[in-house]
Amino acid sequence: MNSTDNQLELEERLKLKNQLCFPLYAASRDILKKYTPFLADVDLTYTQYLVMLVLWEEKSLTVGDLCQKLFLDTGTLSPLLKSMEKKNLLVRTRDSSDERIVRVSITDEGQELKQKALQIPAKVGTCINLTQEEASSLYRILYKILLSSSSS
Repeated sequence: MNSTDNQLELEERLKLKNQLCFPLYAASRDILKKYTPFLADVDLTYTQYLVMLVLWEEKSLTVGDLCQKLFLDTGTLSPLLKSMEKKNLLVRTRDSSDERIVRVSITDEGQELKQKALQIPAKVGTCINLTQEEASSLYRILYKILLSSSSS
């Protein structure tokens, strides 16, 4: 392969159609847009919804564990948790044995919100043109990317 061929190959890689990041980015934005009207009905942003999904399942966990589960850093999560605490969806408490550790726990009001949110996944699912098999495949591939990125 001569240098001209190599240059053309390198330039081909720079085309938008050859960027894995672009369809991931565009699809992510599109899916988030589909969530917006359903989340407005329960007065949550998408990231707040993710926090609630974890809390509905776990009831209580540390901020560090929540960050790990959501692939977010504390700088992103802390202001979000503060606003959710003002809505009385959760409470934050310092660990009595180590004040550096903050525990997040769901409130009764946060737990009640679950009933209003039960239909959100099905509603969003009707907006996305994938079979169950395609959705499962995509989910596995995306988590493979996430987990390989978080371990490096």
